[in-house]
Amino acid sequence: MSIAESAALYEERVGNVTTPDQVDAALADLAKAKDRWRHVSLAERIDLVQAAIDGVARQAEAWVEAACQAKGLPAGSPLRGEEISSGPLATLRYLRLLKQTLQDLATHGRPQLPGEVVQRADGQLCVPVMPCRGVYDTLLFSGFKAHVWLDPSITRAELDEQIAGYYQLPPEERPTGISVVLGAGNVSSIPPTDALTKLFHYGKVVLLKMNPVNEYLGPIFEKAFARLIESGWLRIVYGGAEIGAYAVQHDLTDEVHITGSIYSHQTIVWGPPGEERQRRIEQHAPLLKKEISSELGNVTPWIVVPGPYTEKELRFQAENIASSIVNNASFNCVATKVILTHRDWPDRNRFLDMVQEVLDRVPPRKAYYPGAAERFERFAGCRPEGCPEGTLPWKLVRDVDPSEQPHFFKEESFVCVLVETAIDADNAADFAVRAARFANEELWGTLGASVMVHPSLEQSKAGKAAYDQMLAELRYGTVAVNYWSALGFAMMSPPWGGYPVGNLEDPLSGIGWVHNTFMLPHPQKTVIEGPLTQFPKPFWFPTHRHAEQLGWKVVRLLHEPSVMKLPGLLLTALKQ
Repeated sequence: MSIAESAALYEERVGNVTTPDQVDAALADLAKAKDRWRHVSLAERIDLVQAAIDGVARQAEAWVEAACQAKGLPAGSPLRGEEISSGPLATLRYLRLLKQTLQDLATHGRPQLPGEVVQRADGQLCVPVMPCRGVYDTLLFSGFKAHVWLDPSITRAELDEQIAGYYQLPPEERPTGISVVLGAGNVSSIPPTDALTKLFHYGKVVLLKMNPVNEYLGPIFEKAFARLIESGWLRIVYGGAEIGAYAVQHDLTDEVHITGSIYSHQTIVWGPPGEERQRRIEQHAPLLKKEISSELGNVTPWIVVPGPYTEKELRFQAENIASSIVNNASFNCVATKVILTHRDWPDRNRFLDMVQEVLDRVPPRKAYYPGAAERFERFAGCRPEGCPEGTLPWKLVRDVDPSEQPHFFKEESFVCVLVETAIDADNAADFAVRAARFANEELWGTLGASVMVHPSLEQSKAGKAAYDQMLAELRYGTVAVNYWSALGFAMMSPPWGGYPVGNLEDPLSGIGWVHNTFMLPHPQKTVIEGPLTQFPKPFWFPTHRHAEQLGWKVVRLLHEPSVMKLPGLLLTALKQ
């Protein structure tokens, strides 16, 4: 579909809210299809995934153009690369990895892991998920490795028995049902990959309800996933909270997946704030009596462990942190909100100056997400000044005392305000452990955390023990060393979700997992480790001048992999 055709469909769709009767019809279609879905062969599923890969590739240009228009990113802006990487590129990566897993199941009866399972000293299994097999991941994620730590109770025999558990069952015994997926309004790959996870991992046919913030993508998704819609496995509907409530409460709906804020989750599950909601929570009597999964955000920490960093390493890491703030105008569930530093680290202020310098170089972004201006004033403590109307400035607040301003630490602002707080510690090893405990105990949420660590920490016995203890103790679904935890989302092979301690009454960052293309059972967390610096510069950095060109080259590689495309891709990457 061309950009012009996409625009025409958008104009046709805007304001055309799905009616309750149309929701009834969509759910009735899915109800007829749900039992058939579990009998669909692996070969047919592989064909459906390939059709989705081709569909996303065909719609990629219209998809990105629509998102850039909505988010105020003009032609020529390098920031347009974000909409490629977080939209069609991420979705294509998920689909490509999903297809490989389905092919593995057809050939070997189980997903083929990209390395050996590691067992920690305490017996906990750590399963490699990055880099995935093949030359492409080795190049795209050079120097990175990622392991999924399974629930400590899972043995190696249980891993082997339960991996890709849905596909280990005879078709007639596979679970089935209708999942209503409430799409996210911020990152455009979230709605399709959430829906595809429910469909291909858990066997649920899907009603995807678009978020009003990005419902302009709905017609594009309808084209990209036409085969899934035509076959009866997927329906897409539109509207606000009323239509969402109607769909999730519908008698035909079996489960609901929520991506949004903790406030949305509690309202959907328990009802509006007040005495009645509190009574329901105390009596464990939810208003919504369906199976619930969710991803609900985080007050995201970036722990800066002191060490003998070079100037180059400090500057790279400063841009790393700044990138996690400015990406998508900071409307990300794991946008960094709290930098944790050692109070006596000699480079503390100089490093924060470097972060501020990068923020100063990035123009303010359109505050496209509803309520952003009001949240900015509340968290920044001032009105936005010195930026064009409709945009918000990047705000770094230093040396914040959690006891005096607890809202920075207990509430997700979902806006471009970042704070720094200092922790007292005897040395780097002591700080690593103290900072992990601070993140666990003082910050709301369990979705993602980042840690900046110099390799020298692990060179001493005490430092290595502290590093291992820090990783083990951090109660987050994704822990990324030297990189933004959002990489766990972008990689797609790791599970994405909150650390599994939430429940319906207090879900924290959510319940359950999406992505997880190796279909691992009972994940606890993903640990990603990468080098202190990277060359070429990561194309998600806001100062990368050729991010859009590079993004399109990766899209074309993921659509039709070929070693012939690698030289041009690498040449563009080297331009930076």
